[in-house]
Amino acid sequence: MKQYLLGIDIGTSACKIAIFNKEGQVIANGKGEYHVYYPKPGYVEQDPEEWWEVISKTIKKTLEQYSIRSEEIAGVGVDGQSWSAIAIDREGNVLTRTPIWMDTRSSEICDRLNREIGENAIFDMAGNSLQPSYTTAKILWYKEHMPEVYEKTVKILQSNSFIVYRLTDVLSQDKSQGYGLHCFDMHTGQWSEEMCRRLGIPRGLLPDIYDGHQVVGQVTESAARVSGLAVGTPVVAGGLDAACGTLGVGVIHPGETQEQGGQAGGISICTDAYRADPRLILSFHVVPNQWLLQGGTTGGGGVMRWFEREFADYEREEGKRIGKSSLELLNEIAGKVNPGSDGVVFLPYMAGERSPIWDIHAKGVYYGLDYSKTKGHFVRASMEGVAFSLKHNLEIAAATGAEVKELRATGGSANSLLWTQIKSDITNKPIAVPPSDTATALGAVILAGIGVGMYKDFEEAVELTVKVCRNHTPNKENQEVYSKRYETYLDLYRNLKNTMKER
Repeated sequence: MKQYLLGIDIGTSACKIAIFNKEGQVIANGKGEYHVYYPKPGYVEQDPEEWWEVISKTIKKTLEQYSIRSEEIAGVGVDGQSWSAIAIDREGNVLTRTPIWMDTRSSEICDRLNREIGENAIFDMAGNSLQPSYTTAKILWYKEHMPEVYEKTVKILQSNSFIVYRLTDVLSQDKSQGYGLHCFDMHTGQWSEEMCRRLGIPRGLLPDIYDGHQVVGQVTESAARVSGLAVGTPVVAGGLDAACGTLGVGVIHPGETQEQGGQAGGISICTDAYRADPRLILSFHVVPNQWLLQGGTTGGGGVMRWFEREFADYEREEGKRIGKSSLELLNEIAGKVNPGSDGVVFLPYMAGERSPIWDIHAKGVYYGLDYSKTKGHFVRASMEGVAFSLKHNLEIAAATGAEVKELRATGGSANSLLWTQIKSDITNKPIAVPPSDTATALGAVILAGIGVGMYKDFEEAVELTVKVCRNHTPNKENQEVYSKRYETYLDLYRNLKNTMKER
């Protein structure tokens, strides 16, 4: 009996594999890590073949570890990080490592296109300003700087569509990932032949567009051999990780909002109307006829991973001794520090910054240090800085008329009660927390479940699978101090912006 659905989540630092039953319970899960390459300043790359190698091995290991027969998998859904530019040749070979969403090498190309075509003309079509982190300029970077790659390229794929291709041999582009290309018409959800011509991107490089829940193909014999999946298992187009995570926490109606706490941070506000602002990000939701007005930041859960890696040697050793994780211990010392971190303010611009400032030169900054400050101040200020970036995006979204009443948290940072409460206090929004570690994969399997007919529609799927574990409400006593620190946060960037650019 085909009773399970398998979700593949292609993150920045690792993939997650999760197998769910119809009620959204995790039956099995696995994780595999791969590399991020930083060959030059501004260059941030990954190897899609490493993704596939790790993902296929992790699927096989997970099936074996949990004694799940491949024939029990009814369908596969894949979600992935945004703004890849995976160059594929006629034989399906990957021609080069892909620049990922943190890569900013193509800033000069963006500047030129914004002058030649016009910022407004591009924005009016795509619903997004042209920035180097998007896919568009990465394709043109290949054309100008790697002609030997560009000449052999027959298709440009996104992260999830590449894994779908490795599973099925079908080339596809899901609608929610279309926002990475500025020849994608955000009004209609189709490629614009005219903008393709003006940008210099051949229409033939772009795959056909599918809704995320559409079955695009079946697992092939070669994919089955390396992954352990059954030949013929249906695979849907899948979607953007932020969109699938938004679905996985139950956001399917206008005004409902996901708060993202993975490697990157941000928000995704569901809207039933085209609503664009050049300071934010607009994509299609994986739910048909809905858009997502998004804020996307470089500083999310990755800030704490960086801090733990570089400064938590003591917590790692102490954690081993007492049976706690280093992150738990960092949370504990941060919890002993007053709200507002006694004046320490952190700018979480650890790889430049995306929305709403769009500044590739922005840098991370700790401000307000003196001899009284402790490691706990650094940890709490890091959490608060990420929350300030969240508030900044929410304020811009509110200016467009997007009303947000509640946030639904997802990603690893949602496991921190302290961090989630800080976000609630700083944004002055209640936060509901469904199971956060597997929410994105759950969104991917909901798409698969609808595609294969396990769920009749999105309403039924969310009602069956999404459950809230806990709730946070804003602490009014902290509002005044956080309001002052937020103004410092904004002032720091304004005052340091030119200095950052000069370095």
